Parts: sequence; C-alpha cells; structure tokens
Amino acid sequence: MKNEKNETKKQFLTEQKLEILVAIFLGITALLMAWGTWIGSLHGGNQATNYTKSNNLAAEGNSEYNAAAQLYLSDLMAWNSIVNFEFDIEIAKVNGNTAQAQLIEEKLDKFVQDNCTEQLIEAINWANSQEEDVTPFDKEGFVDSYFADANKLLSESQELLEKGQKDNSNGDAYGLVTVIYSVVLFLLGIIGIFKSLPNRKLVFIISVVALVLATIYMITIPMPTGFNLFSYFNGAN
Repeated sequence: MKNEKNETKKQFLTEQKLEILVAIFLGITALLMAWGTWIGSLHGGNQATNYTKSNNLAAEGNSEYNAAAQLYLSDLMAWNSIVNFEFDIEIAKVNGNTAQAQLIEEKLDKFVQDNCTEQLIEAINWANSQEEDVTPFDKEGFVDSYFADANKLLSESQELLEKGQKDNSNGDAYGLVTVIYSVVLFLLGIIGIFKSLPNRKLVFIISVVALVLATIYMITIPMPTGFNLFSYFNGAN
C-alpha cells in the first residue's frame, strides 16, 4: 500500500493535471488555428488583388506594345517616303531643274511637319550628322524608346504576378498549418476515450509535439505584404 501511494505521489502528470493541460492546449490550438486561417485568407486576398492588377497591367502593356509597333511602322514608312523625296531632289538637281528641286523640298518640309514626331526628327538630324550612311533607326536606343512604356507596364505586371504566386504559396502553407492544428484538436479531443493514463499521456505528447512543430513552421511563413495588426483596431475606431 505504501509503495502504491509513493508511486502516486511521484507521478508528475496525474489524470487531473492532464485534463487541465488538455483544456489549456485545446484553447491555445483553437486560437492558433483561427490566427492561421485569418492570415491565410489575407494571403488569398493579396493573391487575388495582385493577379487582377497583373492582368490589367498586362492588358494595358500589350495595348501599348501594339500601339508602339504601329507607330514604329508608321515612322518607318515616313522615313522611306523622306528618302524618296531626297532622291527626287537629287535627281532634279542633277538635271539642273532647280525649281522642281525647290518644290520637292517644300513638299518634304510639309511632309516632315505633318507626319514626323519630334523624336523621329531628332533621330533624322542625328543620322544626317553621321559620316557613314545610317538611318534614324540605327541610333542607339531609338527603336527601344518606342516600346519603353509598354515594357515598363509588362515588367510591373510580371512583378505583381510573382507577388501573387508568392501569396498563393504562403496561403497554401498556412492552409497546411491549419490542417495540422485540426489534427491536434482531434487528438486532444479524443484523449478522454482512452481509459489507460499512459495512453492518454502518449496521445497528449504527440499532440503537443505536432502543435509546436506547426507553430514553428507558421512563424517561418512571411506575413502578408503591408500587414499591420494595429491598423484593424484603428480602422474600427
């Protein structure tokens, strides 16, 4: 009888203490699960927002790209017309027809004024100042300038798409954490059906280990971009 009493005293985790710990960890797990579910939903919201913005920017970027391509072709055709005008001027001068050459030059000036952008005129002046035979489109960066706005929009679209993908990955990670928390809640909930105290202790230890590992993993997952817990309280006020 004395040995049994001593063993009872020596037991650190009695049935009563185990019930109290189970109740405490049930509450902790429920709170952590609610937190993980909320943060996961915020990641999902950011994902949807970033995907929507990315699609809008991609559509705008593609539209800008098509407009830039049309402008490029228009300027290319204008340059070809300018070359033809200059060729006709040279022919008129060779034939000694000064009046015709002057008339063509006036037509050329009018054509440039009506059909050429400032950027193209600047590139033409650059080409004319070169010793070798070049075209305005040989000027470094000139062709790329047509598509600068489009490329900027498409680059921003790609960045938002990548952010959305990260949000999706982080949301999935929080989803996994909540699943583990659900398992922990299940294990803690069924401890009472075991009649043997050692079995209850074993299930409890497994539950606590799973809870700790899931929590450590959750801490490593980045929070949603721009997340500020205090902003929700400020908004409520």
